[in-house]
This record gives sequence, C-alpha cells and structure tokens, in this order.
Amino acid sequence: MKNAQQTELQTQDSENPTGTLGAYKTQNRPIAVDLFAGAGGMSLGFEQAGFDVLAAVELDPIHCATHKFNFPSCSIFCKSVEDIAGEEIRNNSDIRNQEIDIVFGGPPCQGFSLIGKRSFDDPRNSLVFHYIRLVLELQPKFFIIENVKGMAIGKHQEFIIEIINKFEENGYKIHKNYQVLNAAEYGIPQNRQRLFLLGCRYDMELPNYPVPITKPAKLNKPTIFNQFLPTPTVREALQDLPQIENYVELNEKDWVLADFGTPSDYARELRGLYSIDNDYSYQRNYDWKLLSSSLRTNHSPESIARFESTPPGTIEPISRFYKLDPEGICNTLRAGTARNRGAFTSPRPIHPFVPRCITVREAARLHSYPDWFRFHVTKWHGFRQIGNSVPPLLAKAVASEIIRALEILPVKPIERLSLDDEKLLEFNMGQAAKYYNVPISCIEPRKRKNQKVLKDDL
Repeated sequence: MKNAQQTELQTQDSENPTGTLGAYKTQNRPIAVDLFAGAGGMSLGFEQAGFDVLAAVELDPIHCATHKFNFPSCSIFCKSVEDIAGEEIRNNSDIRNQEIDIVFGGPPCQGFSLIGKRSFDDPRNSLVFHYIRLVLELQPKFFIIENVKGMAIGKHQEFIIEIINKFEENGYKIHKNYQVLNAAEYGIPQNRQRLFLLGCRYDMELPNYPVPITKPAKLNKPTIFNQFLPTPTVREALQDLPQIENYVELNEKDWVLADFGTPSDYARELRGLYSIDNDYSYQRNYDWKLLSSSLRTNHSPESIARFESTPPGTIEPISRFYKLDPEGICNTLRAGTARNRGAFTSPRPIHPFVPRCITVREAARLHSYPDWFRFHVTKWHGFRQIGNSVPPLLAKAVASEIIRALEILPVKPIERLSLDDEKLLEFNMGQAAKYYNVPISCIEPRKRKNQKVLKDDL
C-alpha cells in the first residue's frame, strides 16, 4: 500500500482529460495517520472510504501485532504518543515529505476535574495534549478526535472548549456544533454512541457530519415518506455463522474450516460475497470458509440454565449479562477494564438462540468488522480489541465526508493484500513486547482478582 504509486485509477473520465468529474477530481489515494490505533477499527473504516493509512501509533504491543496482521503495508509504531514526534512518523513510513490529508484518533480523556485549573494541566489528559502536538507537527488538512459521549456533557464541555481554543491558536478550525453519532444509524446492529470532533486547517472548508441512513426497526415507524432503511438486526448479523457447538476443535483453538449458512445482505457484505460499490478498501487474500475468532467458552450447567431461561432483550439477574433480542440490535459492546485496573472482563452478551455468551467473531459481526479481519486468539484480548474500537462502518461514514471535503473521487485499488503471519495473533504480552523491542512494563501487569460470582460465566 505505497499510496499513489502502486494504485491504478479506475474512474478516470475518458472525456475529461483533466481528471475531474463535476466538482470532484481523481487523484492518488489520500493519506491518513491513525493515532491510538488499537486493533484498527478506524484504520479499516478510513481505508474503506478510500484512504491509505500509511502510519499508525499504538502503545499496546498486543494491539500492534494485530494491527500489523490486518494491515501489513501500514507502518505501526509501538510506543506512546508522548514519545514520538511527527518527523519520526514521516521518516519511518511511506509518508516521507508527502502532504497528509488527515490525522484521526481517540485520545483517552480521564481527568475532567475543572476546579481551579485547566484540564490540560491534569496529567491524566496529557495524551490529548500530545495528540494536538502531533497534529500541529504533521500539519494534515483535516483531523478527527473521537471520544466517549460523556465528554460532550455538562462541565466536560469546558475541556472541549480548551481543545478548540488550542487548535484555533495554531492555524486550525473546528466544528463548534460537535455531534455524538450512534453506530445504529449507520448500518451497524449496535447501540453505540461516540463523540466526534471534526477540524481542518484554515485554508480548508470544514467537513459535514454524516447524515444517518438507518434506524432500528422498532424505532422506525414505517411511513410513505420514511427516509431511513432499517438497521440490520442481531439475527441478520449472526444467522449464517456456523454453530460453534458442532466443532470440538474450537475448544482448543479459535479457528476452523466450517460450513456457513445463508447470509443476510448485511452478512453477505461482511463475508465479502459480492462487490460493494462504495467500498474502496484493498481486497485481502483470504479463505472465506474460515471461521476465526471463535474459541468456545465452557459455561457451568447452572449458568447455561440461567441463560436459557432469560427472555431475549432482558438482563440475566445473576451475571448481569444482556441477552440479545434477535429482532433488535446489540447493546454497547465494551472492552472491560485495563490491566492496571484489575483486568475485569466487561459483561458479554448472551447469544439470542444458544445459552452461552457470544464469541469474538459474533461480537465482530455486531461491530461491522468483515470476516477476514482477525483478532488476538484469546477471548480476553479479542473482546478488548473490539470493545475499544470504533465500528469500521461508522468510521467509514465519517471518513466519506472527509473525502467529499477533499473533493476527491475515491478509487478502488487493484492491488490485493495478503494478511501477515498468524503468529502475530498468538503472542502473549512478553512475546509481543520482545517483538517490538519495548519493555513489557509499557503496559502494567495484569492483576487478577477473585470474581466468584462471574467465574463460570466468563
């Protein structure tokens, strides 16, 4: 993925030798940088919209290895944003002296106390400061900050004002009517709300926020003037996936060659069974009979009985797990706490038809990841990678507005990519740290605590 040099433009208008089509122009794929990249949900969404993500920065070596597996042509920097400069990102990737079109990422914002001091003075918010620093060093045309919706509520809004002022003092402008977007309104079967701050250099025009295109059927009363398509349901997301109970191998490993069922249109898209007009990502070489990220969980008989007796769309009272409604959408998939906060697993939904928690692959379907996308082989890291990520189709919706603001006609690349070495998905923390030549202490050691009530359920 060497950006333009290796990408053939397929949409050149033969009657338009200047390479323009209306107000838009064909050009090399625009360049993106992903900060706080995780496993790559936003990277994938921006690639699907037509960007080449040429560099990504991520502290966690487990996430870095997963990102490298799925994006083998992207330069991944395994370090904190506190310890990297824009020049290093440029010089040690394929960017070099090319102009960057967008920098995006979701810096954690944990210090919201505003009593007697600016939020930037709180050390817990230093990552936001370094995000801004890198944007100013890289000088992209656009930037996006993604964060929890709570950042847009109450006193926390004062922190956003500080961010806006910092950018405006340094040659950038930002949407002051910032929006919280719900994944369920962009074709994703999950109720997930996230704040997006959109900004650009003063020499550019601010992009629009994406217009919602879907609404859950139970909230979308049909009328002759109804403008929304129904959001895909849990049933549509999961119905074609093989029954993991039929594959004893999945007790020991997370993949198997399996027989898939009849897919919905949503599942057909994630399985790559037909060409999608507005998907401008690189095709991956992949065996579509492979069911991955599906390691089984052995629940106790008592847990199974409780899960079975729980009505769909309600919470099982002992575990507090939500049982998915097949005709509804998923509740927000969460990552659980970090290693330094006890490594607690966030409650995982109960499958709508089988008395067990969903697999990592089933969570990935509910998050809009395509089936070729692989996660760490363990359930702990796999669910953490999904729960921490922006759903790719939501990122794609936002990225498509940046493409429009750039007045670029996106192109589908000819080049196909081969996924990287599967051993990257099997690293424990020590192995991953050694692979990236970083100290294992870069992520605080996992502290296990006794969770007697939930032990059998997890």
